[in-house]
Amino acid sequence: MKNPYLIALTAGLITAAAIKAVPAYAEPVGTQTFVSRVQTSDLDLSSASGSRQLQQRLTLAAREVCGTASDADVAGKNDVRKCRDDALARATGDQAALLTAASRGAVIAITASR
Repeated sequence: MKNPYLIALTAGLITAAAIKAVPAYAEPVGTQTFVSRVQTSDLDLSSASGSRQLQQRLTLAAREVCGTASDADVAGKNDVRKCRDDALARATGDQAALLTAASRGAVIAITASR
């Protein structure tokens, strides 16, 4: 008859190896795209206050889609800041087209992948 301690030890090692190997079989986490829509139909873009309100809405939408990082995570903070800058740059890239669309009451989409 085999030693019960040897059987238990072998079973424990096999179990530990199986548990350790499970993450290797997991699929990699893909990026997810987040979208925020900015309403412009209620803004008067011919006024300074309307343009300022549009910029505030775009900035808030960029914050929403890019999320936040912990104050202790400096690299994460930098990534979030870059994400916000990129999202705003994409949304406001062609300023004339943006203002034309917004003056017609179009909904502006702010997107970010993370």
